Amino acid sequence: MQPSTYTIKLEKLTYGGDAMGRLPDGRAVFVPFGLPGEKARIRLVMEKKNFAKAELLEVIKPSLERVEAKCKHFGECGGCHYQNLSYESQLAAKTEILRDQLQRIGKIENPPIQPMVGCPDPWNYRNHVQFHLTEDGKLGYVEAHGKSIIPISECHLPNATIDSIWPQLEFESGAPFERVSLRTGANDDLMLILESGELEAPELELEAGISVVHLTQEDALVMAGEDYILMQVLERGFRVSAGSFFQVNTVMAEKMVEHLLDRLPLPTKTILDVYCGVGLFSAFLAPECEHLIGIEASPSACEDFGVNLDEFDHVELYEGAAEDVIPHLEAEQAIVLLDPPRSGVDRVWTNAL
Repeated sequence: MQPSTYTIKLEKLTYGGDAMGRLPDGRAVFVPFGLPGEKARIRLVMEKKNFAKAELLEVIKPSLERVEAKCKHFGECGGCHYQNLSYESQLAAKTEILRDQLQRIGKIENPPIQPMVGCPDPWNYRNHVQFHLTEDGKLGYVEAHGKSIIPISECHLPNATIDSIWPQLEFESGAPFERVSLRTGANDDLMLILESGELEAPELELEAGISVVHLTQEDALVMAGEDYILMQVLERGFRVSAGSFFQVNTVMAEKMVEHLLDRLPLPTKTILDVYCGVGLFSAFLAPECEHLIGIEASPSACEDFGVNLDEFDHVELYEGAAEDVIPHLEAEQAIVLLDPPRSGVDRVWTNAL
């Protein structure tokens, strides 16, 4: 029987946060929480014909770039992957991961990668945080191996408003919520979102001044306050419903908008905003074109888009999957803006662009 424990040298970081090394037989092995250049002792946890996955048992020779993680849950919690690197090193690593993806998967020989723009403050920036519940009702995150939920006592990602309230939330054992989310908007407004497969709303004791929405696949039931929150980007307000996506880093959302306005050849005739969401980019680009077309599959986001861009007469919105809508559009010589979910874009319609 082949041994399951090896001592190897880790070569590079890969998409998803793992460090990659090589087993004695040449197979790639992916190791969470390792860093390039490190000599590490690992144990295999999954083997395939061409690759394997392992857990990190010991760092025998650490990287010179390794730093102490800020959060005590790092290494156990699956939420963060790079806290053992300085922020500057994280930006460099993510830039190289993007380059590798474009070269290896996209078959682009020399991708024109620009330096990555960092966040002025990489801590306490998130305006939206999603928790899971442990069996005894504690807030937590999925653990690193994805097998269970670990309770947390600290997290350095939520902004100050969320950080002041989440430790105060209490739930009974066996509470029927798939996820518990907190979202904060302009003027520090706060929304609690309870996601559940059960249609019947739970009983809650609530403090005044917070919106609470029970979100199911069928509907969004307002239990207190409003069914949306007002976000603000570059002094423009955006209605965002409980079931709609919005950029979790408001500061970087502003930088993305400014980047588009600075770099796109504007004004222009037609802009196609695919996966347009609640209209974050469309709202700033609409004044710069004769015709803007948005495509979005989420019904709640489409409703928000309609409110957020109601002032424009030259904006169209198509509700549906991009791969279903795109083939039926006639939009020649359009600027196409893509902001897809993590799963990416569908090859069927991207080949037709």
